[in-house]
Amino acid sequence: MLSSWRRYADSHPHLVETAFLLLVLAVTSRQYVHQGPGWWQGQPLALVATAGLLPRRGHPRAAVLVTAACAAASVALGYLISPLLLLPVLIALYELAVRTPQRTAYACYGATVALVVPAALLSARDGRPWMDESVGPVFWILLPVLAGTAVRNRRAHLDAVHTRAEHAERTREEEARHRVAEERIRIARELHDVVAHHMALANAQASTAAHLARTHPEQAHEILTHLTGTTASALRELKATVGLLRSPDDTGDTGGPDDLRPPPGLGRLPELVSAFGSAGLHVTVTVRGTRRPLPPGVDLTAFRIVQEALTNVTKHTDAGTADVHLAYAHDRLTLTVTDDGGASPRPPGPGGGFGLVGMRERAETSGGRLSAGTLADGGFAVTAELPAPPPAREQPS
Repeated sequence: MLSSWRRYADSHPHLVETAFLLLVLAVTSRQYVHQGPGWWQGQPLALVATAGLLPRRGHPRAAVLVTAACAAASVALGYLISPLLLLPVLIALYELAVRTPQRTAYACYGATVALVVPAALLSARDGRPWMDESVGPVFWILLPVLAGTAVRNRRAHLDAVHTRAEHAERTREEEARHRVAEERIRIARELHDVVAHHMALANAQASTAAHLARTHPEQAHEILTHLTGTTASALRELKATVGLLRSPDDTGDTGGPDDLRPPPGLGRLPELVSAFGSAGLHVTVTVRGTRRPLPPGVDLTAFRIVQEALTNVTKHTDAGTADVHLAYAHDRLTLTVTDDGGASPRPPGPGGGFGLVGMRERAETSGGRLSAGTLADGGFAVTAELPAPPPAREQPS
């Protein structure tokens, strides 16, 4: 029932406003019938005060001024000051307090009191106590100001809460988009490393086998055997990577036996060197310092950087040798992959290609940095510095 009346009032605002003003006029006019010199003197003041409420929403100060002047004139004529006589003033002050700053509302309140109360005191008749002519009106006029200020503060609080909620919602959406973008980049980088490495390696092995098929069939057969292992390894890593996308939960568990295999790290470097050796690239690995276990993320990053750097050697040069140098310091691992450039010059890649971009992103994600560039003798070097925290010392028992 209440909601239906509210919908009706929202759809007929002018009718509701007219009914409200007629009700205020009726209540105010009744005060002039038995309280004062005569009703005929007070009715014009009641009409003017009620009409003064018309602009109370657009011009609340003007409404307060008109209604306060009518109230002062009424009490000056000898009408008994009461809350019902002051009703237009109270309504105007409430609208003013709701729509203007608190300082303005209290200033208008003081001006209204200064206008109405002295008029009531100067026109006091029939021995009415001065307390009734002063303290009462001061309190009645203050009530709508307090109520309007409270409503205004409540609305400001709700607006602030709504604004914060909208900001939080936008922030959550931006954070979700940012996470999705990061995950897409991570998956694209992983797929690029897996596909580019294995496809380049398989292409090199197939080309070498085709070249040796007539002159050295045994070597060609051995290379083709390695090629089968390369393609099988590619399929396993692609299955594991794509399986992360199809996983129904956040664990990434796809239920296959390959999921139990740990992610690649520098421990698989001999396997990687052997695979490139079958493709005709002789890789030498040297280690300086004490080799130690690395955090899983850093270990994977180091392996992928070496893998991508050697893949680029087979893709972009005809170099026959490459060097992988691992230098373990106190809290850093510096790995360098270099090649001799081969007989033909290295073709320039536009923008460095996705390989260098992916290696640099991997290094920065792990808290390190990567640099790459040509050497004076025509070769190419990729150098990455990665965090390698020293192992925790065992506590003496």
